[in-house]
Amino acid sequence: MKKRIIIPAVVLVLAVAAFLIFFRGTNRKYEFRFDKVSQGDITMNVTATGTINAVTSVDVGTQVSGIISRLYADFNSIVKEGQVIAQIDPTFLQQSVKDASASLERAQAQFADAKRVLERTKTLYEKNLESQVNFDAATTQFESSRAALKQAEASLDRAKINLAYATIYAPINGVVIDRKVNVGQTVAASFSSPTLYTIANSLQKMQVQTTVDESDIGKISIGQEATFTVDAYPDERFTGMVSQIRLAPVSIQNVVNYTVIIDVNNDQLKLMPGMTANVRILVGSSSNVLRVPNMALRFQPPVDLVDSAAVKEMRGGGFGMGGERGQRGGAFARDEGQHDSSGEQGRGGPGQEMGDRRARMKATRDSIVTAHGGQMSDEELMTEMRKVFEKVRRPVEQPVAAAQKRPARPAQGTRFGIQNNYPEYQKSAFVPSHQSGRGRVWTMNSSGKLEPVFVVTGISDGRFTEITSHSLKAGDQLVLGASSSADTPAGQTANPLAPSGQRPGGGGMR
Repeated sequence: MKKRIIIPAVVLVLAVAAFLIFFRGTNRKYEFRFDKVSQGDITMNVTATGTINAVTSVDVGTQVSGIISRLYADFNSIVKEGQVIAQIDPTFLQQSVKDASASLERAQAQFADAKRVLERTKTLYEKNLESQVNFDAATTQFESSRAALKQAEASLDRAKINLAYATIYAPINGVVIDRKVNVGQTVAASFSSPTLYTIANSLQKMQVQTTVDESDIGKISIGQEATFTVDAYPDERFTGMVSQIRLAPVSIQNVVNYTVIIDVNNDQLKLMPGMTANVRILVGSSSNVLRVPNMALRFQPPVDLVDSAAVKEMRGGGFGMGGERGQRGGAFARDEGQHDSSGEQGRGGPGQEMGDRRARMKATRDSIVTAHGGQMSDEELMTEMRKVFEKVRRPVEQPVAAAQKRPARPAQGTRFGIQNNYPEYQKSAFVPSHQSGRGRVWTMNSSGKLEPVFVVTGISDGRFTEITSHSLKAGDQLVLGASSSADTPAGQTANPLAPSGQRPGGGGMR
């Protein structure tokens, strides 16, 4: 008896659950986020951080060891090439000169004695009064004394040079930006040259040394304009120009970076070495173009919001939303949709516009087949149609902007002390007009359903993306997102700005 009661009860519960799932779920209420297609300017930048340095900095060291007896320059001193900036105690060096001078005199005396012996032995040898052995010994002694004399002369010259090195001169005109030693400090030059000063050639010409990620380095070209700010002057923007892209990779936390040098004028002397610069490099710009929010390109609507009739029309006309034929023809559908000038897509639902597109697609396909004698495989047909639409879709080549042209390089290097007699390697220039892609946005028709519009995308500034599509115009509304809740009580609506992790019913923003 109990089994007869339990079984119908279980069936009733399952029926109620199925009803709630399959029937109540179809009555979802959606709230949409909209934005409009706008017309304006887009600039694409690459951001990076770097350090401001002088174009040329020289570390002034010493080749001799000793005690610092005098310092004639301090921090921020303006010095000129050839001026004395430091003095090392020359006492031991002077004694070395005297020692080398005495050794030279001894070598001169030995050379003179060996010369007299050789002349006397030679005279006796010519008269057959001296043996060959003694004559050879005298010749050897003379040659050895002559070599010892040259060695003593070199030792004296070296001692004098070391004594001269005790006086430190400024190698370039510039400003002392660092001093490493104090008076009375002992410096040892046995293994490496100790640094006494760091002198910057000129602070009116500075450079920003930035590191650019490998994902962005392809967009950087010689001659591009760069702007940056420093913490010392947060409200002021400084400008510069990319002058060098160094090929040596730098790995920072397992990320490959490349060093980019930006030349900057510092006529007002506001910038100081070591400052951190927040850099923005202008890599591309477009003026007065159609643009859509990036969220519109990322949005993927729920299936129950898509106009299935429009999708079926597109699929039947080779515009491909699914299936084998649709997968092969989808690219052509996007291209055709981009260059359709008959009207706007998604305003009144599928109709005459879609029929016109199908007719144009069919005419193009028939003309290609006819031109090839009526015998073409599907793959050959798709290849030829792709070529046709690529010619239509390809943007008109624009000349590279003046900021992107490679500046003429002088025959000699501009770095101090470097005479560059060889051509400089430069990576290929970045052309923004070549950076085109494909995307899809969604519009709402009069029946409240969503229809796709395929577009060609250009550059992006992170918020907006440039598009090329004759199916859209400025002011058209696009769907950015949709939120729903099957359990929302009557009179209440779901929050369209709810976090993406809370998407009841599967219809949240994507």
